Parts: sequence; C-alpha cells; structure tokens
Amino acid sequence: MPRAIYVLALGIFAMVTSEFVVAGLMPQMAEGLDATIPEIGYLITAFAVAMAVGGPFLTVAVLRLRQKQALMVLFAVFLAGNVLAATASTYGAMVVARVVTGVASQAFFGVSVSLCAQLARPEARGRAIAVAMNGLMLGTLLGLPLSTVIGEHLGWRAAFWAVTALTVAAALCTLAGVPRLDRAPSENGGGVRGELGVFRRPALWLALSTSTFIIGATFSAFSYLTPILTEVTGFAVGTVPLLLVAYGAATVVGNTVVGRLADRHTLGVLLCGLVLNLAFLTGFALFAHLPVPAVAFMLGIGLVGVTMNPAMATRVQRAGNAGPLVNTIHSSFITLGIVFGTSVGGPAIDAFGLRAPLWIGAGMAAIGVLTLVPALTRRPAGPSGPAAPPEGYITPKGAIHQESFRRQTRTVSRQKTSKASS
Repeated sequence: MPRAIYVLALGIFAMVTSEFVVAGLMPQMAEGLDATIPEIGYLITAFAVAMAVGGPFLTVAVLRLRQKQALMVLFAVFLAGNVLAATASTYGAMVVARVVTGVASQAFFGVSVSLCAQLARPEARGRAIAVAMNGLMLGTLLGLPLSTVIGEHLGWRAAFWAVTALTVAAALCTLAGVPRLDRAPSENGGGVRGELGVFRRPALWLALSTSTFIIGATFSAFSYLTPILTEVTGFAVGTVPLLLVAYGAATVVGNTVVGRLADRHTLGVLLCGLVLNLAFLTGFALFAHLPVPAVAFMLGIGLVGVTMNPAMATRVQRAGNAGPLVNTIHSSFITLGIVFGTSVGGPAIDAFGLRAPLWIGAGMAAIGVLTLVPALTRRPAGPSGPAAPPEGYITPKGAIHQESFRRQTRTVSRQKTSKASS
C-alpha cells in the first residue's frame, strides 16, 4: 500500500474531526455565540447540506488542476473556513464558516478517493479506499471525544484551533508525501464534459442510490444512540461515551474487513452488509430495553453500516469512473442519506417514540437490498474468483496495458514451455 494513502487518511481525519466538533460542544457554543441549542444544531445541518450541494461545484472548479495541487487548494479553503470558525464572534459568521468547511471537505473526499484509485494497483483499489476511509472511522472514534475534551477544558474556540493545527500538519504531510502525477484529472477523464458523460448510465445512478440507503439506514440509528441507550436501555449518561467508543472501534474493524473483500466480492459484500444491518436494526428495535442485546446489536450496526464505504466506492467507480467528480457526487449521495436518516428520525420520535429511528433504518436497509437486485441479476455466473465487471465499467488505460502485458507474458511463457517439452 503506497504511503501516500495513509497521508490522505490523515487529511480526511482532520476534516471529519472538524465536522463532528460541534456535536460535542453545543452548550458552550450556544453560550459563546448567544444562540440556542437548536440553532447550534443547525450548524451540523449547514455543514452537511454544504457538503452535498456545494462539494461537486468546488470539485469542478479544481478539476483541471493536478490532484496534488487540487488537494492543496482544498486544504487552503478548508483552513480559511476553520480559522473563521475559531474566531467567529457571531452566529452568522459561524454559519458561513461551516458552509465553507463543508464544501471543501466534500471536494477533498472526492479528490482523495480518486487519487487512491490511481495510486493503488487495480486489484487493490478497495483496500486503498478502506485505508483512506480509516480517517473517517478514526474521526468518529478519536476526533470527536478529543475535540470535546479540549473544548470542555480550554473553551470551544480551542477545539477549532486544534483542528486548524491538525489541518496544517495534514497539508504539510500531503505536500511531502503525496507524489505528483503525470497528468491532471481532467486529462484522464476527458475534461468536465467527459466526467459528466458517465452520469447518463442507469447503473451509476443505481449504485449511488444504494449508497444513500446504506448510510441513511445507519445514521438513522447512530444519530439517536445516546437517547435510546439512556432512556430506553437504561444506561447511565456517563456510560454512553464508552459505548460510543466501542461503536467507533467496531467501525474500524468492519472497514478493514470490507476493504479486504471489496475488490473481489463487491456486490456480495454490499448484499451481506445490508442484510446484516437490516437484522441488527430490527433486533435493536425489538430488544432495545435489554442492555446486553442492545449493545450487541449496536456494535453489529457499527460493523456493517458506514464500513461499507470501500465496497460502495468500488461499485460506483466501476459503474462510472474513478474521476474526482464521480467520487464527489458519490459523497454527496452519502451525505443525503445522512441528512434524510437524521431529519426523519426527529419527527418519528415525536410520533412513535425513541425506537422509531431504528425501524426507519431497517426500512431503508430493506430498500437498499432492493436496489441491488438489478445488478445481482445482471451479474454473470462463473467460476470462483473476481466477479466480472458490472455493466458500464470503464477499465482505466493503465489497467488495460497491464492486463495486455500479462497476457503477452503468459503466451511467451507457454511457448517456451512447449519448446522445452519438444
């Protein structure tokens, strides 16, 4: 695995930590900005909406740059937004800061995943994406609690300054550790028109919708874990952070396993993950009042929920291409799943109680399974080994040349063996 992949994971970790920092510091930020708790909650929504809507536009703006240059530009935009957040004296300034950082982080995810696909061997792309996405998992496991501790002891502005320092460190590591590729992304994908052309493929839209339902199902439960565990299961408030750390550890393990399987068994991994998530969400909804089953099902959701990212990205790249715009649009569809799963859960709780988000998640997982049916029925049956690429897959030129070279090498080898036998 190229070292640059781990450097990209550090950048993703910095941006995910910035995304989550508001969730752990709501009371302090409400007091400091003279706002209400619900208004501070809207900062999370503003970040997510900016990611989903603005990210693709910023990606188009940097599409003609070489990927390393694009990453540095995105670091600069994100850094400016984070400094604005740390120095914001009004609620309006903080909203602007969250929008800027949200747009930059979404574009950064798209360019990073595209770069992973170019740096890794074709048969190891899923694993490379999993390594980079560990930055996302560690943001949940470490970034949120660390930023919360810093904010509680040194003030909420200190938490944003800490993220700023982390961003500078990640940018310097990227400058030193990510190689400069020969061509810009637009030259590989035929420019903006070439990048947009792949969106005419139904298979790509189907893959994008599957990702939306996978992540929506997971976040419909994750967003309300704290009230469910305290008010339904009966855990003490002080115990919940430990349970959330365990959940984060489960996502790291699941992400690693999925990354190992994503390239060879893409559809199988997605189907298995959705079916298991459906079972875990249903079990959690039924037995949330019992501590041991509730924790087991919660950890199960961590293992097979957001950890499907490597397989999701691999499927989207095969249905479209590995360009930055496709990967950014994919991230936008993932964010839409988060927004939907989170926003629907609140009214459902008011109407049906705290278990309602778990049932909503189970329903979204079931719909996700249905979105896989066309791809599964189109998939050709064959001997064990890597599955045939799905319809609409564009093999990268480098992969074509590598495969051609391998075939020529095997042919020459057989000829030499035949002559030796004669």
